[in-house]
Amino acid sequence: MNRDESISNPEFSQQIKLIGRELGFQDCAITNTRLDQQHQHYHAWLEQHYHGEMAYMARNIDKRLDPARLVPDTLSVICTRMDYLPQSSAECIDLLDHHSKAYVSRYALGRDYHKLIRKRLQQFAKRLQDLVGEFGYRVFTDSAPVLEKALAVKAGLGWMGKHSNILHREHGSWFFLGEIFTDLPLTPDQAQSDHCGECTACIDKCPTRAIVAPYVVDSRRCISYLTIEHHSAIPLEFRQALGNRIYGCDDCQLYCPWNRFERLTAETDFHSRHGLSDIELVDCFTWSEQQFLDRFEGSPIRRIGYQRWRRNIAVALGNAAFDPHIVSILKSALDQATPLVAEHCQWALDQQMNKMGSDNDESLV
Repeated sequence: MNRDESISNPEFSQQIKLIGRELGFQDCAITNTRLDQQHQHYHAWLEQHYHGEMAYMARNIDKRLDPARLVPDTLSVICTRMDYLPQSSAECIDLLDHHSKAYVSRYALGRDYHKLIRKRLQQFAKRLQDLVGEFGYRVFTDSAPVLEKALAVKAGLGWMGKHSNILHREHGSWFFLGEIFTDLPLTPDQAQSDHCGECTACIDKCPTRAIVAPYVVDSRRCISYLTIEHHSAIPLEFRQALGNRIYGCDDCQLYCPWNRFERLTAETDFHSRHGLSDIELVDCFTWSEQQFLDRFEGSPIRRIGYQRWRRNIAVALGNAAFDPHIVSILKSALDQATPLVAEHCQWALDQQMNKMGSDNDESLV
């Protein structure tokens, strides 16, 4: 049996999956490079401008839809997933729209997953080279023009939920994805069937109605997009809906029935740092830029920069319960804030003053 024959043997696929688990991936599966079924959906999504300011989503479309164009000679893609949820969904739901605390998307509480997963994928490829000798490969995780969700679905890691996250029957959706593009002729796995049925929990619970149709998200309405990818002022129509969500949003996952099977992560790097899982809005708003940079060294949050961080928190302070201390902090911030932050601080201040008036009116009833 030559090398290609032994590599394409299903027993070798099982060896690959065993190595993946040994390296901390909860699952891995194999697919080929054909994404024909994604062409119409992806082009339609772009034509509706649902990608918002993410101009990179409209570039290198040919490479997104054909992995072999991104990495020439690619024959197979090894898709992996790694759990990241550090605490139960019930605890997270209790924090949503809290009167004084911030909510940070659970994926961003710890260290930047890009580096951790990329390093593991490199180790994965090296282990495979020990078995079969040198071969061509590149690793990715939420990077480069890769339709990783589409590849994960095709490989059988789960199915695409109506919220556009990947769902697994026994693990829910709280996991990162990563890929090894390789020129090895591996045996592909079978895709799973869709098990969302008639459920619309994610659509119904989205605070900004960003899931405009099953499996279609208008990024311009999505809180994750607005707090992370959107560079300018947050549109007025969405500010109250942001609540206390200062970085990302998990609502569509928190209320998904399949996440009753959620698995907490064993990776300590994904655990909360600097008290982010239970932090007061006032505390993180008053950090200096240097404190922001120091605290978020090695964190995915760092890339939005200090000004967008303060912009987001200013909105959350406006949504918080009336507090004279918040009013004082917002007024103080106005003097030295950038125009972007100052505009959101003024909005927040107006919201706080309106609540003060409402509280006074209620006290007279």
